[in-house]
Amino acid sequence: MSISNPEYSHSKFLRPIEFDQESHHAKGSLLALSILAIGIVFGDIGTSPLYALKSCFDPVSGIPLNKDSVYGVLSMIFWTFVIVVSLKYVAFVMRANNHGEGGILALMALALRTAKQGSAQAMTLMVMGVLGACLFYGDAVITPAISVLSAIEGLTVVSEDFGHVVLPLTLIILIGLFLFEKKGTEIVGILFGPIMLVWFGVIGAMGVYQIAQGPAILVAFSPWYALSFMCQNSAIAFAVTGAVFLVVTGAEALYADMGHFGIRPIRYAWFLLVMPALLLNYFGQGALLLRDAQAVSNPFFLMVPQYLTLPLVILSAFATVIASQACISGAYSMTSEAILLGFVPRMKVVHTSEREIGQIYVPFINWVLCVIVVIVVLAFRKSDNLATAYGIAVSSTMLITSMLSAVVMLKSWKWKPLTIALIVGSFLVVDAGFFAANLAKILEGGWFPLVIASVLFLFMMTWYQGRQLLRQRAINNGIGLEDFIPSLLEHPPHRIEGTSVFLTAHIDFVPPAMLHNLKHNRVLHEQVIFLKMSTWDIPYVKSHRRISVREMSKGIYLVRAVYGFKETPDVGLLMDALRDEHGIDCPPMETSFFMARDSLVVKEIPQMSIWRESLFVWMMQNAARASDFFRVDSNRLIEIGAKIEL
Repeated sequence: MSISNPEYSHSKFLRPIEFDQESHHAKGSLLALSILAIGIVFGDIGTSPLYALKSCFDPVSGIPLNKDSVYGVLSMIFWTFVIVVSLKYVAFVMRANNHGEGGILALMALALRTAKQGSAQAMTLMVMGVLGACLFYGDAVITPAISVLSAIEGLTVVSEDFGHVVLPLTLIILIGLFLFEKKGTEIVGILFGPIMLVWFGVIGAMGVYQIAQGPAILVAFSPWYALSFMCQNSAIAFAVTGAVFLVVTGAEALYADMGHFGIRPIRYAWFLLVMPALLLNYFGQGALLLRDAQAVSNPFFLMVPQYLTLPLVILSAFATVIASQACISGAYSMTSEAILLGFVPRMKVVHTSEREIGQIYVPFINWVLCVIVVIVVLAFRKSDNLATAYGIAVSSTMLITSMLSAVVMLKSWKWKPLTIALIVGSFLVVDAGFFAANLAKILEGGWFPLVIASVLFLFMMTWYQGRQLLRQRAINNGIGLEDFIPSLLEHPPHRIEGTSVFLTAHIDFVPPAMLHNLKHNRVLHEQVIFLKMSTWDIPYVKSHRRISVREMSKGIYLVRAVYGFKETPDVGLLMDALRDEHGIDCPPMETSFFMARDSLVVKEIPQMSIWRESLFVWMMQNAARASDFFRVDSNRLIEIGAKIEL
């Protein structure tokens, strides 16, 4: 499996394959898609009112709870929404889509098209993209924990006696969510939109109720209060900036989930419902704090009369489960993309829906996340403590997104450098400010998602570099297929009935499995297919453009099958397509698949240290079998082993 640019082919004998965009967005009216987007895209950012403003006025930060500070913080929140979400993501970054798909890896692939393969620039862009993906996983660990924990903590507003059940109930909900992932994605997905629609309606109404009792709070929309607060209380303002950033921790999801719905539904949902509802709630919390300073303990749940607190806790629990599930599903999608892009070893990917290609379940990722999330909840115990660990990973990802976007604007869109400097420079100033403010959280818990991201970065880059070294070794030691086939047919071995399919990673060279088969079995099937499956840096490839075939000699075919990085290869479907579209019949009972199963031997080389070689070998040994990943029928599979020195 390889990743390449779709605009050209390295093969000297396969015709270029034409690529074009095929919409894989969910189908429906703009209103229906907007409602679906509200559930899936805005779950994370939509539940931030549960903890964000409370964290801003945490007594530990030393922020005085008075009119100036409340107005200043609310003004910072409003302009953060305007600059970071509305302008940066909705207006600009979402335009940098890879055939309709968004997210850090899609943006990386888009930026890589502008760089020469193997150059220092290409490696830098790749490292930035992979680092951003790793930081996303750090965020995926914190989001379920802080969201559900902050919702269940609302029980303490009903009665302090509920304090002892917060932690166990949070763990039960989270573990239940991970247990439900395999079969529940499609079922829960149907409920996402309506429940979150109710959620945003409720939190908006809560804000209106509180603002009506103190409408003067609306003057905080003026940027003057933010600037005044930051100038007069610079040290405190810098500390609170990290807490203010919590209001936009889900902004990256707008870009990452763009491929499911398209740009327009997300934009409509943001401007017409989500942003107004969030701002009303934050300003309502501010109005409450000015009337009752004691409400700082939990301003969100104290916005409603006590008899409505329990129903609000239940609704909050549903909303946070949805936000968590969307984040976990995002981790599945990111893993699937990383596998096909060559940064993660193959692992089992289960499709949970026959209708939607994007609904997948990755068991290994699910249970690793489950264990880590449980550990996080037990270690931090309170949402206030988790808030100190939250934000550093997201702010780092946002910074990387801005830099990669600048490359796309310059190289792909051909914008003038001055225009890019003004636009991206403004975003970078804001991103850098949030990043610097969140750095102060490292010793207070921010180190945790950074450690997760660092470990994953080591694994992903080791895997990528190890695969590149194996590829280069295969090229250096390979036998050219173009010369080999004519010489083989001059004095052919015994031909037997049936079809042999040799899966190969290098289309220009003889597959090792074929060499071993000829050496030991000394036979050649009447029909031989050399099959190369490639992954290109676009999300999807139209099915009728997927396969390219060349007949090298009578009964001997060279086949390339091309997939997007959001698709999963399936050899069975590929064989059907060869029969239907190209007339190459491979009856299942008469077809055998040959694959090499390499056994690596660690050897000291200058390109990689011994301990990283050992890590790569361990990853190879524990990766899912290629035959399982490509869905090859095990009853028709012949694996031939070989030792390879790395």
